[in-house]
Amino acid sequence: MKSLRHTLAAFAAFCLITVAAFAADASPAGTWKYTQAGRGGGPGIERTLTLDFKDGKLTGTLKGASMGQFEIPDTAISEASFKDGTVAFAVTMDFNGNTRTTKYTAKLDGDTLTGSTEAPGRDGNAMKRDWKATRSK
Repeated sequence: MKSLRHTLAAFAAFCLITVAAFAADASPAGTWKYTQAGRGGGPGIERTLTLDFKDGKLTGTLKGASMGQFEIPDTAISEASFKDGTVAFAVTMDFNGNTRTTKYTAKLDGDTLTGSTEAPGRDGNAMKRDWKATRSK
């Protein structure tokens, strides 16, 4: 009976250590795909985001895209962080001399980032949208 208790206790400890190790290894690094909502309810476009996480520092690039007559270039992310399973960063783009910054936040859950974006709206109020990306394999 005593050895069974010891065996079960050892197994439980092993499981906890394993779960903690996997949680510590969770990283937002990779290539992520999501659909950016279209303007005024129009069709969305697929976007690609690459993230790298080394030495506690999050970096990345939002890949360019074609939006009708506009070509959006690759843009580096800024103000990036990854803490307690939450990814946060900003993307600043320039459209014909007009600068627009969108802030992204998302919770990492395996191969999914789920959160929201916030960008300036036309009326001066912040425009918030849900955001969900899936890591490419």
